[in-house]
Amino acid sequence: MKFINIGFGNMVSVSRIVTIVSPDSAPIKRLITDTRDKNELIDATCGRRTRSVIIMDSGHIVLSAIQPETVANRLKGEESLAEEESYLYEQ
Repeated sequence: MKFINIGFGNMVSVSRIVTIVSPDSAPIKRLITDTRDKNELIDATCGRRTRSVIIMDSGHIVLSAIQPETVANRLKGEESLAEEESYLYEQ
């Protein structure tokens, strides 16, 4: 199971991520409010401004204080690392 850092030492499972979005639009704000009411919201911002919203396959929403692009780059980096490792083991 692979994990990525979403800021301040908090990690999420790569295989459980559905999407990563910005919290600026009204539908995402509404989704955050609804999820908070259902007690399925995980706030990993450590008191900072929410910059990305990570939607998990379990229906949980994770709030992060780092940009969505940064989280996506970390995901991409994990995939590249896994591809390199599998290539090395095939040789």
